[in-house]
Amino acid sequence: MVPRRRDEPHRSATPLELFFDLCFVVAVAQAGLQLVHSLAEGHPGTGVIGYAFVFFGVWWAWMNFTWFASAYDCDDVPYRLATLVQIAGVLVYAAGIPRAFSDNDWAIAVSGYLIMRLALATQWLRAAAAERGQARSTAVTYVMGIALCQAAWVVLLFAPKESRHWLFPVVLVAELLVPLIAERHHETPWHAHHIVERYGLFTLIVLGETMAASTVAVQSALDEHKAVAELLPIAGGGLLIIFSAWWIYFAVPAHERLISNRQAIPWGYGHVLIFGSAAAIGAGLEVAIEHAVGVAHISEVAAAAAVTIPAAVFLLIVWLLHARHFTRGPLEQLLLPLAALAVLAVTFAGGWAVLAAGLVLAATVAVGVTTSSRSHALTT
Repeated sequence: MVPRRRDEPHRSATPLELFFDLCFVVAVAQAGLQLVHSLAEGHPGTGVIGYAFVFFGVWWAWMNFTWFASAYDCDDVPYRLATLVQIAGVLVYAAGIPRAFSDNDWAIAVSGYLIMRLALATQWLRAAAAERGQARSTAVTYVMGIALCQAAWVVLLFAPKESRHWLFPVVLVAELLVPLIAERHHETPWHAHHIVERYGLFTLIVLGETMAASTVAVQSALDEHKAVAELLPIAGGGLLIIFSAWWIYFAVPAHERLISNRQAIPWGYGHVLIFGSAAAIGAGLEVAIEHAVGVAHISEVAAAAAVTIPAAVFLLIVWLLHARHFTRGPLEQLLLPLAALAVLAVTFAGGWAVLAAGLVLAATVAVGVTTSSRSHALTT
């Protein structure tokens, strides 16, 4: 297993990586479904915390494989088999998500997580066997770090339930520290363009899942309640939000900034909020639909906030991670933060809040395209 080159031309996502992403979105969909139930039942605190914990497992396993594959994808039989084992692990993880939410029973979810992570550890062992010097030390540190963290998750399963709430964040932080420690002296040879493409493709798949979940919710509401007038503003606003989220995310060439781990690690870690908020928008749209037809017994403001809060988070994090680095002038620089504030403000627009949020995002795209075109014209 020899490392790939950072300057390798035409480096792009493989069919196996795309298959990997599609299977991981199964777990994202399960997490979103449980979030819908919690929000619709009036338990936002429990729902958001549970969603964050569950989503972390999906994102972290996906992210670790993505960066490893960018550096060491040899596409031979052992590599493919280990990747398929990780896919099997995320399906087990997805099956355990409902129990983790409803009963605080993490046994199945942790079992699936262990399968994913230990399969990746075997990949790092192969890399260690082929590397020398600092590169070998980095690979070995990854193996040790992954193994120790998985042992900690197993211990956590048997810890008293009242102590899990503070032990979980401790192990979570330990997981986040593994790449920082492993690569402090030697960076793995990830490929900037490949990494940005992989993140972009996963964003697309998550937005597609958001669209699919919203469509199913609208269809069910129409079949059962015939509430066309109540659903049209939500459906229209939801489309505008998702279309605009796609446009805004892909508006800048993010790969140009990823020169070293100094830029890449904050960018890569920060995407947990982009992926999580994009998926949560779909869950919020389902809650808004259930409220419109009288199924969700929560306030109108709470139903609207289920959409506007994740939409605002999406805008802010996209701006923070890369959009702000490619803007010219104060208007372009402040556009996304101001749009996020406007989206939060329309939470109080009653039954028209989702449509209003969609119009805000559409206007943001229009202003962004106009100002960007003018800036480009002035510099050419």
